[in-house]
Amino acid sequence: MKKQLVLATLVLTGALVLAGCGGGGSKSATKAGGKILTIELGPEVESIDPALNTTNDGANYLTYLFDNLLRVDKEGKVAPSLAEKYEVSDDGLTWTFHLRDGLKWSDGSDLTANDFVYSWQRMIDPEVAAPYAEITLGMLEGYEEAIGLPDADGNPTIDPDVTKLGVEATDDKTLVVHMSSPTPYFDKLATFAALSPVKKDVVDANPDGWTLDPKTYISTGPFKLTEWKSGSYLMLEKNENYWNKDAVKLDGIKCLLMQDQNAAFSAYESGDALMIKDIPTQEITTLQKRSDYHLDPQLGTYFIDLNNTLDEFKDARVRQALSLALDRKYISETITAGTYTPASGFVSAGTSDWDGSLWADNITDPSVYINVDDFAGNLAKAKELLAEAGHPNGEGLPTLTYSTNDSAYHKKIAEYLQQAWKELGVNVEVNIVEWKSFTPQRRSGNYQIARDGWVMDYNDPSNILQLTQTGNGNNSSKYSNPEYDALLEKAAKEVDPQTRFGYFHQAEEMLMRDMGVTPLLYYNEMYLQSDKVKDSYHTADGIYHFEYADIAE
Repeated sequence: MKKQLVLATLVLTGALVLAGCGGGGSKSATKAGGKILTIELGPEVESIDPALNTTNDGANYLTYLFDNLLRVDKEGKVAPSLAEKYEVSDDGLTWTFHLRDGLKWSDGSDLTANDFVYSWQRMIDPEVAAPYAEITLGMLEGYEEAIGLPDADGNPTIDPDVTKLGVEATDDKTLVVHMSSPTPYFDKLATFAALSPVKKDVVDANPDGWTLDPKTYISTGPFKLTEWKSGSYLMLEKNENYWNKDAVKLDGIKCLLMQDQNAAFSAYESGDALMIKDIPTQEITTLQKRSDYHLDPQLGTYFIDLNNTLDEFKDARVRQALSLALDRKYISETITAGTYTPASGFVSAGTSDWDGSLWADNITDPSVYINVDDFAGNLAKAKELLAEAGHPNGEGLPTLTYSTNDSAYHKKIAEYLQQAWKELGVNVEVNIVEWKSFTPQRRSGNYQIARDGWVMDYNDPSNILQLTQTGNGNNSSKYSNPEYDALLEKAAKEVDPQTRFGYFHQAEEMLMRDMGVTPLLYYNEMYLQSDKVKDSYHTADGIYHFEYADIAE
């Protein structure tokens, strides 16, 4: 999609709420007749098309702008939203969602079950190339026919027909979803921003540009887009056509788009923002003592992609060596000041197993995981593996380029990687890429080594393990192993929860033996938020819920 922004003339004047936060000022102001909450969640957003967004900051904006069948409440549980109730058949293959009466789009037109059918069919359309298509809808009946059955090389052998997807509107208020196999976590998927309905007439009229102009950005959530000033902010205004508008206390949300952490911090300390996600690393130690500093657990993994298609990374021993040469405890405790946790595997810390116990407590082969407490032993093994692969002291390996965006700890970690891999005799250059270009470049495979990360959209190991499945739209490492794929396919069709999770454990162990990706850290969410902000909450999927927040006077 072209990123040329078409800015609307709808501007909220006098819209900032200025309030003291932590060590900041005590200014305050209101828009006539309401309140505007100013927050910062990241730099220029890649996309606010529900089908195309892949970033956490984008997912937050979509949560404010769009609603879905179900939503995640402050306890982290799935709750009714556009659908007031749903049923699942005894065999787990049919899900029936019943929409609320009188649902409207933000432009006041009627929202019906047919809008979901259109949106989900669009989601899987190969022409749209939605990265989440398989993760969110690949379990529906007719999915393979809908996208075009592939041959041995992955090319379609029949023309795609999105109408084959197993979703139908039996009337304006009833959406029926037909599964090819039981999907017990589909209620969690029904909360996911990617499956939000989009309006057919505006999308069809301008498929590549409907999101770029607030006049055509018609949505369903508690807020609507009124202005997008590139590199500066998104302005959201209360949606008077939202089904639950009476519970929305804010008159709007101003989302600052900031690349510079110091600028974000200054905005917070001066009172020009009441919440920021990006905090300068040099301030962390001091801020940890303040009541407005928050560090919440998050289902996410910070990892490194080695482009598996390149000759220098085709030998698993090279990938293993580069992984073992990294001191994850040092990165966690020193570079990130304890704001991240050392990662021993790929599946995020805190992920639940089939019986509610922790995933990490049920691994069957600990030997393939990274022992984060024995860096000396890991480094010795790394040198041994690199020599076995024919590269003693890095001989024969080209100078490698590590690509990252420059925010949070990414640049400091990149500098550490340079130093750590030099211990193996491997030379590395750091390539800083602008954020809005970074994820498309990585996803296309236009890199050697790249920073990556994934915040799980729902608490099920499939959500992160599918990232490394052949052909997945988010498989930036381009890892491909038929045996790994087969395990995930077995899990997708398995009804028994314990057996299903057993396949997932086998898959992660295989991934770790191959080191298809390099897990580095587990996420925690660090942010500053003024105590003037009331009734907000933050969930482990990385969403800051301000839909029903308020600002104390």
